[in-house]
Amino acid sequence: MQPYDERLTAPRSWWLIAGLAGLSCGLTLLPLGLVPMLAGLVAGGALAAVLVSSYGSVRIRVVAGSLVAGSARIPLSALGRAEVLDEAEARAWRSYKADPRAFMVLRGYVPTAVRVEVTDPADPTPYVYLSSRRPERLVAALESASSEV
Repeated sequence: MQPYDERLTAPRSWWLIAGLAGLSCGLTLLPLGLVPMLAGLVAGGALAAVLVSSYGSVRIRVVAGSLVAGSARIPLSALGRAEVLDEAEARAWRSYKADPRAFMVLRGYVPTAVRVEVTDPADPTPYVYLSSRRPERLVAALESASSEV
């Protein structure tokens, strides 16, 4: 089995925006004095950093006969064919081709993705859409792990 573990971290530009949000909070409180400004700078920057970090902390893993994507843990026996989606296909599957019943781990800043069919008849979810920076490796890991189950 090929191990697979990917963390979809937020892009560097988002961290710059978080820093600017902290600076903005500090400047907003500047008329109240130096101490409130510093408190606003630290609190605003910390809050923005926590938000960026939590949004960018989603993981996709293939472990112990399961696909773990965000909060979902899906047994490989419930999954069908996985396909690599290039940038154009990924955009199509997250817009006009999308099914509202699908489970999506969607990160707009990641251009490529993987689409995995859900074959469990008891599950109304037609497919799983996973943003991935390494979609070929994810599909290979899913195929390798499925052949072992």
